[in-house]
Amino acid sequence: MPFAQIYMIEGRTEEQKKAVIEKVTQALVDAVGAPPANVRVWIHDVPKENWGIAGVSAKALGR
Repeated sequence: MPFAQIYMIEGRTEEQKKAVIEKVTQALVDAVGAPPANVRVWIHDVPKENWGIAGVSAKALGR
């Protein structure tokens, strides 16, 4: 059972997350031949203040 974990800065819409889940699932089906029903995708929404870029939080950078 393929299991993909996706970490993203918070703020994506439900529609965007749905698209990520669909496309990652299809990529795993294509790459390893897993049945779609066996693929799991977990999206981690990370608060902007908890995501660092070059020593600064994404929130401080206005991301």
